[in-house]
Amino acid sequence: MRAGSGGQVLTLDTLVRLRRGLRTPGTPRPLRLPVPEGMTVPLGCDAVAVPARLGPQVMSRLPRPGCVYADEAHWWWLVPADSDYALEWPAPAQYATGAVVPDAPVVPDLLHRPEGTVPYTPPIPLYLAVCRLTGTTPVWSRPVRA
Repeated sequence: MRAGSGGQVLTLDTLVRLRRGLRTPGTPRPLRLPVPEGMTVPLGCDAVAVPARLGPQVMSRLPRPGCVYADEAHWWWLVPADSDYALEWPAPAQYATGAVVPDAPVVPDLLHRPEGTVPYTPPIPLYLAVCRLTGTTPVWSRPVRA
């Protein structure tokens, strides 16, 4: 989209993505969950982590899991970028913009790879599974406060 003056118009989505991409000089480059070879991420890529003790329970509740990574502490699911929009992922889940694995010494191992070329786990079934396991009411079911 171009403005009448010929300059580039930045949308709010673009500005949010630019802000998320900033980092402090001198900090090490964060580790990211890799997208397996032959797969594409047409919607960008974020990740959701749960403690390893909950991983198998979440996995068993998903009708179609995408790429799942695991280490001793967490299980990670790749989701489309901005899957945190209008959702409050319940603790102890962690939402990782850009599929960045915070505080990990190495990238977790790939535990599950779906068939096809898209690595995503659908975020709504994942969100509902995490809510159920944590005893959290989904945001759209909570009472509205005036």
